[in-house]
Amino acid sequence: MAEQGSDPIIRVRDVSVQFGATKVLDNLDLDVRRGEILGFVGPSGAGKSVLTRTIIGLVPKLSGRIEVFGIDLDAAGKAERRGIERRWGVLFQQGALFSSLTVRQNIQFPVREYLKLSQRLLDEIAIAKLVMVGLKPEVADRYPSELSGGMIKRVALARALALDPELVFLDEPTSGLDPIGAGEFDELVRTLQRTLGLTVFMVTHDLDSLHTACDRIAVLGDGKVIAAGSMAEMQASQHPWLRSYFHGKRARAVVG
Repeated sequence: MAEQGSDPIIRVRDVSVQFGATKVLDNLDLDVRRGEILGFVGPSGAGKSVLTRTIIGLVPKLSGRIEVFGIDLDAAGKAERRGIERRWGVLFQQGALFSSLTVRQNIQFPVREYLKLSQRLLDEIAIAKLVMVGLKPEVADRYPSELSGGMIKRVALARALALDPELVFLDEPTSGLDPIGAGEFDELVRTLQRTLGLTVFMVTHDLDSLHTACDRIAVLGDGKVIAAGSMAEMQASQHPWLRSYFHGKRARAVVG
C-alpha cells in the first residue's frame, strides 16, 4: 500500500452538476489523498464519470469548488491551468484512442500538446511508455483497429502516463476485459502506482479491482458521496445499497 499524505490532492466541495432538469451531482464533497488509489463506485448512471469529467474541465458545474494540487481551478489563470493539466493523465472509457493515428502517435499526442521536442525524443518517449505498460515496441506502428481490447487499455494508459503525471484518472479501466486481462491490468496499475508514486482516481464497478487495487473506496448515491473508507468499512456498512453491492453473490465470489 502506498504511503499516503494527509493533504488531499483533489478536494471537491459542494459541487453540483445538472443536465436539463436532472441534477446528477448534488452538493457533492470528496477528497482524494496524495499517493492513494481511490475506487469510485455507485449505481449505473449515478454520475461517476460525470464527476471525473467535471474535475478535468470537460463538464461545467452548476456550483461548488474544485481544488487540484491545492489550486482552485476556477481561480487559475490560463497558464496556471495548463500547468495543472500537465500534472494529470486521463484514461477515458473504452480507451478513446484516435483511430486515425498509430499507437506511437496516440501516445505522443499529449506530449506534442505541451512540449516542443524532437521527433527522436518523441519516439523514445512512446517506446518507453509502451514498455512501461507491458507492450512490445513493435506495437507502436499499429493502429487501434489492430489491437485487442486489453492492448487498447494499455496503450490508453501509456498515453495517460506520457507526461509523467502525478495524478491519473482511470474511467472504467477494466470494463470489457476478461477476468484474466482485468486482473493483469489491476496489477499493472498497482505496480505503476507504487513505482511512480502516483495518485489514482479510478471509476469502476469491478469488485475485483476494489479488492486488489484500491486503498480506499468512495460510493456515489443520489448525487452525493454516501460513504468513503476501506473495504472493511464498506462491508461493515448497513446502508442498503452498500450491503447489496458488497454482500451480493458476486461479492461473495470475490471474497471467497
